[in-house]
Amino acid sequence: MEVYQFNKENGKKITKFDSNFIMSRITQTQKGAHIGCMHLEENGVIGYHQAVVPQLLLIVKGEGIVRGKEVTFTPVKSGEAVYWEKDEWHETKTEVGLTAIVIESEELDVSVMTSLKNDS
Repeated sequence: MEVYQFNKENGKKITKFDSNFIMSRITQTQKGAHIGCMHLEENGVIGYHQAVVPQLLLIVKGEGIVRGKEVTFTPVKSGEAVYWEKDEWHETKTEVGLTAIVIESEELDVSVMTSLKNDS
């Protein structure tokens, strides 16, 4: 399991075509991808299961805790993303609720994102 950031501070200012916004890159894929939005209410759970394909969970609202095969949970919040490899066991829980975008694909390139490990 890896935790990444996609918040404004890790984005790049775009001015091409008279634009004025910040873009936080998330992933690239050459293969098909399934993209969905998950809404977890208070005390919501995405139960402990194996990832069928690599997947990226982007927390867009709220906060929670996640784990891979480890027993200990890692806190996550809005602006952070969690990556799990194919066949990796994982679970997500929240006490207060959270909304997340999930991207699943045989080929996810998360190298464009900023890892929380690098911020230590």
